[in-house]
Amino acid sequence: MNLNIDQAIALVDAIHFGLPFPGEVDVIVAPTFLCLQKIAAHLKDSYIGAAAQDLFFEDQGAFTGACSGKQIKDAGADYAIIGHSERRSIFGESNEIVNKKIKAALRNKLIPIMCIGETLAEREAGQVDAVINNQLSAGLAGLTSPQTAQLVIAYEPVWAIGTGKTAAVEQVEGVHRTIRCALAMKFGAEISEAIRLLYGGSVKPANSSELLALPNVDGALVGGASLSAPDFIEIIESANS
Repeated sequence: MNLNIDQAIALVDAIHFGLPFPGEVDVIVAPTFLCLQKIAAHLKDSYIGAAAQDLFFEDQGAFTGACSGKQIKDAGADYAIIGHSERRSIFGESNEIVNKKIKAALRNKLIPIMCIGETLAEREAGQVDAVINNQLSAGLAGLTSPQTAQLVIAYEPVWAIGTGKTAAVEQVEGVHRTIRCALAMKFGAEISEAIRLLYGGSVKPANSSELLALPNVDGALVGGASLSAPDFIEIIESANS
């Protein structure tokens, strides 16, 4: 919940003009709902795509305060972040709600960026694999293989979000390998390899190269560092290299 419209436009301009050619990297920004339409229109001829930070699982109706996938698509976005750890922890979203939101996104031709990850207590209790597998199983319930192939999945250990702590590279690669294997078992190796796996958790220029070099890490879900154009550009460049 950062930046007003003018600040958001200034940020995306600084990214676009600071890095005119991003190479082989897909770059997406996720402004607040109130900024989304303006930013999506401003970026129409740019290499930068737009995502919503969330969406509701119904397309319309008496749901005061909610924003539907239908409205988000109409505003110009092509992606929607679903199940972010803050949505799960602060707003009480369950795996079942995440599942309904993923289906709503797909129904409205939005690419879901599904977030999963364990808390510190769950990691210390040795429950990481169980938590990840449960979030995947419940979150993707009822989806076909072609639908699942459209997804982006972001692993964000809750204990590393906005804390300055970053999971060790061995931990990141281990969980990403678990995700890849779980997807292969449920949907097949081809679908598993087609899904892009992002890491999110205090990603910054100082650690992005090491994280993005891991075999099963295909990109980053960047938090605080995305509010600084020079930092975000450096992360994009490390992904490209």
